[in-house]
Amino acid sequence: MGKKDKSLNRRRFLISSVLGTAGIAAGASNLRSHETTVELAKHKKKKVIYRTLGNTGIIVPVISMGVMRADNPALVKAALAKGITFLDTANSYQEGRNEEMLGKLLKDYPRESYLIATKVHPSGKDRKTEMYSGKATEEDFMKKFNVSMNRLGIKYVDILYHHAVGSKEAAFHEPVLNAMKKIKQSGRAKFLGISTHKNEPEVIRAAIKSGVYEVILVAYNFKQVHLDEMNMAIQEAADVGMGIVGMKNLAGGFLDKEKQKPVNAKAALKWALQNPNIHTLIPGFTNFEQLDECVEVMSNIKMHSKEKHELLLASNEQGMYCNACSECVGQCKKALPIPELMRAYMYTYGYREMKKAKDLLVDLELSATNPCTDCDECTVTCVKDFAVADKIADVTRLMDVPEEFIV
Repeated sequence: MGKKDKSLNRRRFLISSVLGTAGIAAGASNLRSHETTVELAKHKKKKVIYRTLGNTGIIVPVISMGVMRADNPALVKAALAKGITFLDTANSYQEGRNEEMLGKLLKDYPRESYLIATKVHPSGKDRKTEMYSGKATEEDFMKKFNVSMNRLGIKYVDILYHHAVGSKEAAFHEPVLNAMKKIKQSGRAKFLGISTHKNEPEVIRAAIKSGVYEVILVAYNFKQVHLDEMNMAIQEAADVGMGIVGMKNLAGGFLDKEKQKPVNAKAALKWALQNPNIHTLIPGFTNFEQLDECVEVMSNIKMHSKEKHELLLASNEQGMYCNACSECVGQCKKALPIPELMRAYMYTYGYREMKKAKDLLVDLELSATNPCTDCDECTVTCVKDFAVADKIADVTRLMDVPEEFIV
């Protein structure tokens, strides 16, 4: 299948999905029985839509909070007050400050009044192969988890994720699985999960086969490549009772690096929730206006014709979101890790996460600031028509920026 055919098929699928025929398998409709609308006592006119997180039995609002970029405790307090009960963080977010902020804040809340998930990224990961070295030990994972628990100051997390898994081999990595099982047996994690935004169908199916993971955190948005395959894998996970949490729902948030073309956030969130197998979303809102938009979606996921039209137009724009579909892998004469470089580009221009982008670039151990300078012509063809060489040239400039100027 040629690039043009793939693009056309993706566009046709998007059109059908935003019009309400998303191609979800018929069995997914059974999950509607697990969706309820509850009127909040504090906000008598505000109703919240809840879904059950698979066989965990956890009932969550369809909108939760990805705390990754938030550094204002008042924003988290406001989210909790408005009915958002599920908070998502990680050991590595803001170099640990994210968990520390939550730990200080949550001391004032009864433990049963909120749900919280954190993630641990094992050491020794090869960004190019998505495989672990001998550094990814049981002791390493346990040590990082203990640090997270000390920061959070709580006795248990509701979900502990094996973070940023990009291959089935990594999903099955025995030392990590052993550590996670011991943590659950100790009662310090109620449920075990896996997060992935690369080779997602492969990782989802590995998670199912493992018999260990109970929740999947997966990138899911209207600009994804190969949505049919993704929905099939998600359906398989739902069929065995796995809880499914969606992330990266805004596909980078903007369609251009100048930030003149924002994605319609409410429309993008509603689109993801049209799949009843997606039990909750964790948008990373960072201000009160964005919070209010999320709260609106939390009580109404019906898509309007204008929203459908906006997403349809946005789907035809190049945007900044890389699906890490890996179809470009092997095309580069220098064997550059293109998906990871595109992710660094999105961190930089979509999220303004320069520190996160530079850390990723450093991990890739590039031989030059711009490794594309001595190539006469780029041999990489992106299914989304990214100008790959230009984007690499843009983002790798971060390598020359001193650490003290990056926040």
